[in-house]
Amino acid sequence: MAYDKNLDVQIFLEEHNFEGTRVSVGVFQYNNGEKKLQISRQNANAEGELTFAKLGRLRKAEAEGILPSIQKALQQM
Repeated sequence: MAYDKNLDVQIFLEEHNFEGTRVSVGVFQYNNGEKKLQISRQNANAEGELTFAKLGRLRKAEAEGILPSIQKALQQM
């Protein structure tokens, strides 16, 4: 079965901006299945536009900044 964007429901989303990057914390549910936590990163390119990137490692400030959002997200699951 192919992925269908219409079946992917966003339950929760908070975005945090840091220097040159944005980290998003969300809870999504696909086709009424299990709710899942998603953490993603977008980096600013030379023109300042955000593009998706591998989350990779978090700096301490990023981890501390998104921790409250992770805790809120867990309450939605």
